[in-house]
Amino acid sequence: MEISEKLLKFKFHILITATLVVFIVSLLYVAPRFLNILAYFWPLLLSTALFLLAVVVFGLTSPPSAQVSGEKAGEGILDYVAGRPEPEPVLQPEPEEGSSSKSQQM
Repeated sequence: MEISEKLLKFKFHILITATLVVFIVSLLYVAPRFLNILAYFWPLLLSTALFLLAVVVFGLTSPPSAQVSGEKAGEGILDYVAGRPEPEPVLQPEPEEGSSSKSQQM
């Protein structure tokens, strides 16, 4: 009697374990073999690997892009998409012809 009481105490554990074992065994029996999956998807896997290799090669061989006027990459397009107007460039006044400064004399 003592064994059956202990078994009833763990009945949920036994039930969950048995269900899990049946699920794993049925999955292994029904599921296709790994080589069959590999044979079906090898073109996709190969093209993905070649694309990633090309990205790495181009990333290593291409020189870094020069940033225009100190602007961060993509900031201009983000401002355009957000609908913000472009800031107008500030024009610096040119010095007059008749004025003289100490820096020009030296």
